[in-house]
Amino acid sequence: MNRLLVLARHGQSEWNLKNLFTGWKDPGLTALGIEEARNAGRRLKEMGVQFDVAFTSDLSRAQATCKLILEEIGQPDLKTIANQALNERDYGDLSGLNKDDARARWGEEQVHVWRRSYDVPPPGGESLKDTVARVLPYYIREILPRVMRGERVLVAAHGNSLRALVMVLDGLTSETIPSLELATGIPLVYGLNEDTTVASKQVLEG
Repeated sequence: MNRLLVLARHGQSEWNLKNLFTGWKDPGLTALGIEEARNAGRRLKEMGVQFDVAFTSDLSRAQATCKLILEEIGQPDLKTIANQALNERDYGDLSGLNKDDARARWGEEQVHVWRRSYDVPPPGGESLKDTVARVLPYYIREILPRVMRGERVLVAAHGNSLRALVMVLDGLTSETIPSLELATGIPLVYGLNEDTTVASKQVLEG
């Protein structure tokens, strides 16, 4: 496939399992998370996908996921570029807190606003709008040009940094993006048109 872009959220992390706000904190993958990442690689291998370059964040859970995917498809030494621009949304003062404890402290409604609104950041952290403003320029400058010249690109990153990309690719709005959830370890396979719009999309579940 020409102009191939695959997005993959990291496998389950230790803090996903504990129901903690993670953000820029750096827990590793659980055993399930490792298996999710390997399964993502197996599904891509079944499709016959090979990559020319991979991108990931500065955080170890995304880097480990990227490495495991590439091992499964037989490209363990593929050039991989890590950049902070693809990091998870920074949850600021919520980072490291249990989500239920945060609700008890600030109230269900306030925590829901911080988690699901587009432009309201938690104290000391980033809103999804802030994350989009960080991720999108990097995508346009570093990732998209490679896809458009025919390179097959893997991006292994995080729920919110990938939501920023899906928002653009799928034409979602600030009203519709908050309801989008990206499952851990499930690749999204995009084919792009010559004008950078989406020609095809596959969600590799199961």
